Amino acid sequence: MKRFNQLKELVDALEGDFEKFYDKGNNAAGTRVRKGMQEMKNMAQEIRIEVQNKKNS
Repeated sequence: MKRFNQLKELVDALEGDFEKFYDKGNNAAGTRVRKGMQEMKNMAQEIRIEVQNKKNS
């Protein structure tokens, strides 16, 4: 559950930057969104591997 909570915290932390980028057109916020999404992608992959390993053991 710890990893799931970390993922939720990351999503929550990006909310402000999403609003700034999409609603206000702030390009710097878009860069932060892309960086955060990359972190989320990497975290999701790590979680997938953990789940697969636990399932197979």
